[in-house]
Amino acid sequence: MLQPRIQEKQKCLYYAKGYWTEKTILDFWDDAVAQHGDREYITDSRMGRFTYRQIDDMASRLASFLQSSGIGPGEIVACQIPVWFEFAVLAYACFKIGAVIHPLSVTYEARDIAYFLDLHQPSCFVCPTWFHKRDYEAQILSLLSGRPYLRQVVLLDREKPKTTHFPTMEEIWREYQPAAQRYTGHADEVAAVLCTSGSTGAAKGAMLTHNNILFAEKQFNKELNLCADDVMFMPSPLNHATGFQHGILATMLLGARVVLQQKFLVSEAVPLMNREACTYSMGATTFIYDILRELEATGQELPHLKFYLCGGAPVPGSMIQKAWKHGIRVCEVYGSTESTPHVFVPPADALRLNGTVSGRPVEGVEIRVVDASGHDVPEGGEGEEWSRGPNVFVGYTSGMQSATCVLDDEGWFHSGDLCRKDKEGFIRITGRMKDVIIRGGENLHAVQLEENLADCPQLAEYAIVGMPDARMGERICAYAVLKPGVASFALEDLLRHLQTKGVPKWQWPERLEILDALPRTDSGKIQKFLLREWISRQVTMETKENMPQKRMEDRFA
Repeated sequence: MLQPRIQEKQKCLYYAKGYWTEKTILDFWDDAVAQHGDREYITDSRMGRFTYRQIDDMASRLASFLQSSGIGPGEIVACQIPVWFEFAVLAYACFKIGAVIHPLSVTYEARDIAYFLDLHQPSCFVCPTWFHKRDYEAQILSLLSGRPYLRQVVLLDREKPKTTHFPTMEEIWREYQPAAQRYTGHADEVAAVLCTSGSTGAAKGAMLTHNNILFAEKQFNKELNLCADDVMFMPSPLNHATGFQHGILATMLLGARVVLQQKFLVSEAVPLMNREACTYSMGATTFIYDILRELEATGQELPHLKFYLCGGAPVPGSMIQKAWKHGIRVCEVYGSTESTPHVFVPPADALRLNGTVSGRPVEGVEIRVVDASGHDVPEGGEGEEWSRGPNVFVGYTSGMQSATCVLDDEGWFHSGDLCRKDKEGFIRITGRMKDVIIRGGENLHAVQLEENLADCPQLAEYAIVGMPDARMGERICAYAVLKPGVASFALEDLLRHLQTKGVPKWQWPERLEILDALPRTDSGKIQKFLLREWISRQVTMETKENMPQKRMEDRFA
């Protein structure tokens, strides 16, 4: 069922340059256990500390169970696992038998799980009995009928004891001996199917080979000058590339350590990072925003933390400067599930660049900036970002494609993101193609408009989308979350702030909607497609009721 699309010419190039090798993730894991067996590998904020050898033993016993259940090479093992050490145990168990791990968000409900079950037909499903007020055991039980391909369910009973006959992972560790044989597969086989984040629409399944993942993480470590003594703080979900690849696998390649926080609570995160002497971290911009606010409010510091890598949204220069006051370099990274973060701001350049670029590509990755016809635009011109490299995925499952995200026959991934590239090779992401607001025939970029709101003292979070308008085509709508203690804030207040800053009127929002929280994926990205849907429905309803929309004067005179 999984049919990877590997472009033969690029494959030969990657092997010739040494970007791809014959070694699988399991080969690297075996090396890590042999060299660093007694070193601490994973610190779970709730369950304690685990060495490389301990994780390997648990993974080997789970692999033995999976084999006894008839699960073998190429079969899919799906899971819903929080930020727990058991995720790593399952991943290495899958690699030991040649199975493909397919992690799903813990936020997915029965309808979402049913969709991916039927799409990928996993042989096994692993989930908690209970987590964060949800009965996952009952959920998967309700989905078994009519799905004979799902032959086994494994439970994690950390929160509540099981109520069914399904085995728990701890029972498996006690009852099964380590697997006697290991799978000797090929590095061009699919190792994982990761779901895209769904920040712009329905999630898709992206296939990644061992070579895709290993190249991305080896380059990640090399470009950031990381070593075995570094300690990563990882609060991001493990079902995405940030947590799984950069958190679990990149640290393994170094013989280093990763500290997992089950749920990001900044009041607990700062003491945890200090206690564990974490030297770097990576995640959505919201995490570092909260961390910096906590440092300012409490007077604490993070003396060990060298840098924080931000993905999912542009990083304002004001945040970079604020972080540096605490000795932390904030560096933007750019990429996607399909083309794992392949652009980054080197920590040494973070202060100099100060949020003006998204970064430069890592060695081995090519970037093009193209127009609507697929032709390269001149230097400094705006176009769609295309990337090609050893990290780029090998296709969506079952041939799934998207209107804006495409893997073409020459190996280029069409990201659907707009960017500009300068003479130094740095790119600046200017927005999603869907984030262009066409107002009165003029193209406005939501990212640029959002930058104007970065220092508004009343706003904790914000996002800008286009809203439909009969006359202008679209107008500018701002969604915002107010900071604690701000009792009220209206559009007029926002416009006064922008006027004081000297922001031109054509960049002013024409509507302001206040929310308790912005809708986000579990990796922290704002789901703008939902905001667009909400305002579109609201405008349609108001139009039907003949209620005049609140709007400012036309600003394109």
